[in-house]
Amino acid sequence: MFRNITQSDKEVFLTMAQEFYASPAVMHKIDPNHFVTTFDAAINKNPYFRVLMIESENHVIGYAVLSFTYSNEAGGMVVLIEEVYVDKAHRSKGIGTKLLTFVEKEYPTFKRFRLEVTKDNLRAIDLYKKQGYQMLDYVQMIKDVESYL
Repeated sequence: MFRNITQSDKEVFLTMAQEFYASPAVMHKIDPNHFVTTFDAAINKNPYFRVLMIESENHVIGYAVLSFTYSNEAGGMVVLIEEVYVDKAHRSKGIGTKLLTFVEKEYPTFKRFRLEVTKDNLRAIDLYKKQGYQMLDYVQMIKDVESYL
């Protein structure tokens, strides 16, 4: 049901990433060129992240982007579940639960699993809480840097 992205997944990944970033699950759109950059880096086995394709009956129905970091606070490695997308026809069928279980089994020595969710995505929040995730009171801040290549 979960496997690493392959070259043959390019078009379906790009389409799904566009759908994800046009949905209420995210706070803003991003440059579509980032999807190609992410795909290329995943195909080239970038060690800092992994893209999983979600399949049902030999059809791709979604994807997940994971990234990896070290946390002093957690005392070890952390999996950041950056994106989870499942097409509308396959939602509310336990796929999110199976994905979270799969990720935890894939990284048994990691000390923390972390994800972000928009405040309005109540179904996702409910799923994550049922899987043992807790809300954080941190305020996140970002600074995007443009590339001048």
